[in-house]
Amino acid sequence: MESQDIINFYLDNDILISPDILKELQYTALPMKTKFSVLNKDILAIINNNKQILVEDFEKAIVLKEKHKNTKLYDKFIEYLKNSDIQPLAPISNTVSNNLDGGADSLSANELSYSIDINKKVSEKEPLTKKEQIKQTIADEEHIKNIFLKKSRIKIISSYISKSRKWSVHDFVSLYQARFKELEKILRARQELQNLTSIARITQKKERENVAIIGVVYDKAVTKTGNIMLTIEDPTGMIKTVVNKNKEELFRLAEEIQLDEVIGLVGMFDQIVFVNNMFIPDIPLTKELRKSPEEGYFVVIADTEPGSKLFLEKEFDKFLLWLSGDIGSEKQREVASKVKYVFIAGDLVNGVGIYPGQEFDLKIIDIRDQYKALADLLKRIPEHIPIFICPGNHDVGRMSEPQPPLTKEYAEELISLPNVVSVSNPSTVNIYAQPENGFEGFDVMFYHGGSFVYYSEHLPNVRKSGGQKRPDLIMKYLLQRRHLSPTHTATLFIPDPSHDPLVIDKVPDFLLTGHVHRATVSNYKNVTCINASCWTGQSEEQERRGLEAQPARAFIVDMHTREVKIMNFLSKEDQDKENPVVGPISIEIKQEIKPEIKQEMKLEVKLDIQQEVKQVVSTLSKESAISKDSKEAAHD
Repeated sequence: MESQDIINFYLDNDILISPDILKELQYTALPMKTKFSVLNKDILAIINNNKQILVEDFEKAIVLKEKHKNTKLYDKFIEYLKNSDIQPLAPISNTVSNNLDGGADSLSANELSYSIDINKKVSEKEPLTKKEQIKQTIADEEHIKNIFLKKSRIKIISSYISKSRKWSVHDFVSLYQARFKELEKILRARQELQNLTSIARITQKKERENVAIIGVVYDKAVTKTGNIMLTIEDPTGMIKTVVNKNKEELFRLAEEIQLDEVIGLVGMFDQIVFVNNMFIPDIPLTKELRKSPEEGYFVVIADTEPGSKLFLEKEFDKFLLWLSGDIGSEKQREVASKVKYVFIAGDLVNGVGIYPGQEFDLKIIDIRDQYKALADLLKRIPEHIPIFICPGNHDVGRMSEPQPPLTKEYAEELISLPNVVSVSNPSTVNIYAQPENGFEGFDVMFYHGGSFVYYSEHLPNVRKSGGQKRPDLIMKYLLQRRHLSPTHTATLFIPDPSHDPLVIDKVPDFLLTGHVHRATVSNYKNVTCINASCWTGQSEEQERRGLEAQPARAFIVDMHTREVKIMNFLSKEDQDKENPVVGPISIEIKQEIKPEIKQEMKLEVKLDIQQEVKQVVSTLSKESAISKDSKEAAHD
């Protein structure tokens, strides 16, 4: 293995290798992770002899020695080390040598056992305590997972892991101040808002004057004459603004404005501001439509919810068989063989105590057993395919957003699967990056959709278009506001005083959601928006809430072309029973089943492929069968 390859290998693990031990790396096993950011012979002696020193002080001594030629402090450390015997480095195994020759990317999880000496002495004099063993195990698992992420071309950009604590009123104030600053920064990029004035200065003016302000919508009302009055607040004060109903385009925008949004206004001040123009943060027109230079697919589903009596076990089994390449036509199995990632956008299980009387709908009443049931299902997905999971309102843990990633306390078997990547709700990950081809990868934002029900009822355009049946319009609204839940009462949330985790600060390439059990795909300014289907039948509780499910769909995204296809795993009979108004046209494709599993299947598996949306951003193919809802979404 070349010296530069060795250096790069350790740099990827945040370790800087000193030249004096570079040659020894091919013959010795060294710690992969340590509190030290640099490894040299002296530091290895510290690790081998389990010397208790302050890492920060020792590294300061190295800096003084190498940069400022002051060796006094460093010499004291070396003298301290000489008072104990230095153990020789342990020889590296043949397995290690062979793996190093392949480089970091060639290492599999099973071949990484040699590198799990994290923060461990190479030659131990004393056994580790039980507490140390637990910490060691956790560190080992995290290290294996990090190698898997790198090999799978995955980078977690944001996943909220801060612990809950007692929140105060001041935290809520700080949260809104932080949100205002983040969104104000986006709005300030607008040319029309360059000459901003604070509200405190505007209210002191005595003459009529054109003004520009950025603020939070504190109140909204309709005047006797039918105009819309918005009360705007910034850190310096409040002011009333009026949008005239005769300005049709501006008035329609004002109708969609909700409380607590951050907006920009330009108008004439005369005791109040008469609005001439209004601006929302929105996505810039310069947003690039990224496409992978290599062919590859990822699959999106949501609301799997095993544990319920209504769980569509047979349909989900078809989905897993297809993903494993066991059923489907030759073309369908070819697509399955090129699947690189699977995303499950929340509500992983049906949960316990989510709504009154849920116990009568449950087949599995213990939450841990529900997660075990899901783990048993996901084990059938090939291990080389990463499975991203985020929690939803049916999952264990706090309801307030952002919801932290699932932990082993309740979902140990699921989290322990080697290819499961657990992230928060919301979160953002980068996938399929290929620096060697100049491709930065796709930024994928996960959000289960806790605010969707609120906006389906409060946005006039969404309410008139079908409410919860139009998550595509809600996703468009949230992208325009650059926030996943702008209004205070739209969802429960954590008042993090440092920043607002629900702000869409970095525009994603894909926005993946669930929650309302609808299957829609749309495109807004080169952001592909997918609201994934569910895998449960219609319950009485859902009917009372007006939710019409479109179950058993999987979204297949071609990363090379950005085409999105929908596969419908319902039987033909069940598809025919769906609402004819919103139900799609189905194309039934004859199945070709592998001979080795054909004998095991008691029933003939029929996989009906429904091409609701074949292409999001390019010309729609004549082969696509597009539902009415999908056409409306593409038009919007």
